Amino acid sequence: MEISAVADLRLRDMTPADLVAAHALSSEAQWPHRLEDWELMLSVGFGVVAELDGQIVGTTMGWPYGSDAATLGMVIVSRACRGGGVGRKLMEAVLARLSGRTVLLNSTEIGAPLYRKLGFEPVGTIHQHQGAAFSVPVAKLRKGERVRPLGASDAAAIIELDRRATGLKREALVSALLESGQGVILDRGGEAAGFALFRRFGRGYAVGPVVSPDRDGARALISHWLGSNAGMFIRVDTPGDAGLADWLEKMGLKEVDSVTTMVLGPPPARGDGVAPYAIVSQAFS
Repeated sequence: MEISAVADLRLRDMTPADLVAAHALSSEAQWPHRLEDWELMLSVGFGVVAELDGQIVGTTMGWPYGSDAATLGMVIVSRACRGGGVGRKLMEAVLARLSGRTVLLNSTEIGAPLYRKLGFEPVGTIHQHQGAAFSVPVAKLRKGERVRPLGASDAAAIIELDRRATGLKREALVSALLESGQGVILDRGGEAAGFALFRRFGRGYAVGPVVSPDRDGARALISHWLGSNAGMFIRVDTPGDAGLADWLEKMGLKEVDSVTTMVLGPPPARGDGVAPYAIVSQAFS
């Protein structure tokens, strides 16, 4: 399909009925998202689709977090329509909906020039590790520290830890992840000091988000999921400054890709005492 006139393009809100076509676009781009992953993303945010001759040829999604911040992702244009300005129009449509907020996204190398033109600046990197761990050493824990299953009363603590680590008010997203996956807590002296969630994603499973007061705690949390799911395909997307890359490689999760985290507006202010050691996904950040 040739896109001869951008004026012929129709932009509209994404609906659940569009998700099969959206999934086909992500598959064409060789992204691993399942239809269920698309359903989760739309349930906690919104999307815009581009139609040409009645066919969906592009997508973008946004996730507002409070009144101050948001993330943006799933920017996909069909191979036949690339280079015709579709991606820019989709981006502008979503940014208009997010006006007044700081907006974060994770950019591929191909997408970076467009995002720079729209005012985004690089602030970090995300490194995609995936594979199967077969032998996971027992994690080092401090005195009075343990990794325990998530309890029904831990939800509020997890949401607050996530807010402090990311600077984002993601209660709806974290609640949805808790419903669709499992979690463990880094317990220090009876208090929740960190957590790691585990869920189905893409080709296998994903660990994230992971929030911890330090790297040792993050290793202990991730080790729990790797050790209890030995031999299973698992993905962990970790910030470049988390310092986990070499360790994940030794565990059997090779780095297969990296993206650049970019921001439009002032970066969200993070709290003290905890940091993100793995993200939810490259879309959610």
